[in-house]
Amino acid sequence: MADETAEKLPAHLRDDLKFKPGQSGNPAGRPKGARSKLGEAFLEAMHNDFEQHGVEAIVKVRSEKPDQYLKVIASILPKDLNVNINNMDDLTDDQLIQRIRQLDSAIRPFLDTQGAGGPVGGTEPETTH
Repeated sequence: MADETAEKLPAHLRDDLKFKPGQSGNPAGRPKGARSKLGEAFLEAMHNDFEQHGVEAIVKVRSEKPDQYLKVIASILPKDLNVNINNMDDLTDDQLIQRIRQLDSAIRPFLDTQGAGGPVGGTEPETTH
């Protein structure tokens, strides 16, 4: 489409539209640090505003727009969230056996009242560890 527009222009203007190798549309380019200065200024302004109104704004959004509140929470969570809470991965075999015995002694009273097959006594054979 730009080529069609360029063809309608007089020849001396058409040549100006063609970029030379290594030349961009803005030869002067963006001043160095302009983007980072803008970003820093924006973050500083947001930081100042948050210090003044942050907690009240969060409370207001949570109560008036819970869907937006949850969207913000989701957006700041890491993309790869590991929710593995298995804290036994680093245990030795002996430590695992000790933990199993502790759990067994903790749940044994409940098993004795119900049994594997029903009321006290059950019909299942007793297991040894």
